[in-house]
Amino acid sequence: MIYSYTQISQYLTCPRRYRYRYLDGWKEKDARAAMLFGRAFENALAAFFRHEDSAAALFREWAIYQDSGLQYSNGDTWDRMLQQGIQLLDRFAQEDRVRIRQPRRSLQIKFTRPVSPANDFVSYVDALGKLDGTRSLIEWKTTSSRYPEEPDGLLALDPQLICYSWITGIPEVAQVVFVRKRLVEVQYLHTTITDEQRQEFGQLVEDTIRRIESAQFLRHSGIRFPQNPCTSCPYVGLCLGRHELVEKSVIRRPGEDLGWLDELNY
Repeated sequence: MIYSYTQISQYLTCPRRYRYRYLDGWKEKDARAAMLFGRAFENALAAFFRHEDSAAALFREWAIYQDSGLQYSNGDTWDRMLQQGIQLLDRFAQEDRVRIRQPRRSLQIKFTRPVSPANDFVSYVDALGKLDGTRSLIEWKTTSSRYPEEPDGLLALDPQLICYSWITGIPEVAQVVFVRKRLVEVQYLHTTITDEQRQEFGQLVEDTIRRIESAQFLRHSGIRFPQNPCTSCPYVGLCLGRHELVEKSVIRRPGEDLGWLDELNY
């Protein structure tokens, strides 16, 4: 069995959500503009490090979704996001703080680590390079608001960076955050992941896999205002038995039997 950070984090968020996604075949619809723009922007960054026209690459990748009826937020539009993306690429090039040697080998690198005789853990790391001269594992992020930088050391608690450090064995990690706002900004955040953190994450992975393989898929209700993750979960329609919400937010891989859905007691 192949596991990933996304699988582990989804199970820890809500075991029932894991079941819907990975066992029953439901998948969130790709309709959020911010998510799809992030993918297009990462491809533009790859073009930048290959010394190609990154603005043209961004336009080409983002144009795929121009007439797709995406879900925009915070007043975003297709044109506005494209303009911000080009400005961010220009700012990133001017600041010149990140170096990636051999970009065809050092971007989107696959790492595999065995966690048991029957299970492997797989991660795709955005980049291996240097930030301000320090060799680091680098993660790209696009967002409409700045990432918090206080208190000092906060970045070292990021579970995805800890995961990447664990699977690669690289302690120095960084996030390069491309902030889409009226005046665009690029944040360069760096931290060091300790051996203890990597060991704890490995134990967390093993424990989570044991629970998954023992078929423990209890719901984790998130309805507790103002923190209410259930209301933003794409699978909430499945938990509520609301087929109109299901059709709006998720799709299902063909060939999956839906009989169990009618048997659930809501």
